[in-house]
Amino acid sequence: MSNDVDFPYRVDGRGRTALADSDDDHVRDLIEELLFTVPGERANRPDFGCGLMQLVFEPNSIELAATIQALVQGSLQQWLGTLIRVNAVDADASDATLTVQVSYTLLADQQSKTASFTQKVAS
Repeated sequence: MSNDVDFPYRVDGRGRTALADSDDDHVRDLIEELLFTVPGERANRPDFGCGLMQLVFEPNSIELAATIQALVQGSLQQWLGTLIRVNAVDADASDATLTVQVSYTLLADQQSKTASFTQKVAS
């Protein structure tokens, strides 16, 4: 078990702050947090975040996919570059739902992982 706080924040069955199940789970949580945090949302880190949610209502296009890929890869490199190497990013925005799939390698043990993240936006 990891000693890192689970995301999203919750209280476990003992009434304590829940911890991530493993280091792999914690890294996945960090990626999700980065992807769906809007820059300016965090008080002490106003530049933290990816800004993806601002693109959800843009029309689907090759240009949008390229923009999302560059945005995600840049943000992951900036904020999590000491933990992961991004191998690929795929994104789809349709019907107010954003789905992003990130393939990455954990630098600590060179394990390849793929994680998919979906976020619905209230209209």
